[in-house]
Amino acid sequence: MGTEQTTQTAKTTLVRCAYCHGRGVDPFGVLSPLSTCGVCGGKGQVEIETPYVPCAFCGGTGIFPRSRLTCTACEGKGVIHIQEPTTTCPTCGGLGVDPTGDLRLSCTTCGGAGVVSA
Repeated sequence: MGTEQTTQTAKTTLVRCAYCHGRGVDPFGVLSPLSTCGVCGGKGQVEIETPYVPCAFCGGTGIFPRSRLTCTACEGKGVIHIQEPTTTCPTCGGLGVDPTGDLRLSCTTCGGAGVVSA
């Protein structure tokens, strides 16, 4: 008795790297003004699964709020893959920030996306 396996290929698209603004170099020039971006590897674009939404935690910048670090929610890409249909996150109200902590971390319910699967 054979079993059929079906594999779904995820659809991906290229989006401009939010962390380096598509330039491919470290936006802060920490190591050197010529250092390649750690998010896109110098390509200026990152591959992301579709569908996606802008990262609510960092506001789509790819930068952890008030720092020079990559956003922990979107990994510096500025967008987060989601499963449709979605609804506003009941925990953070769509802000992507954990409302219970003083550390300003990403919401653990939505992972910083601001939305959850409906």
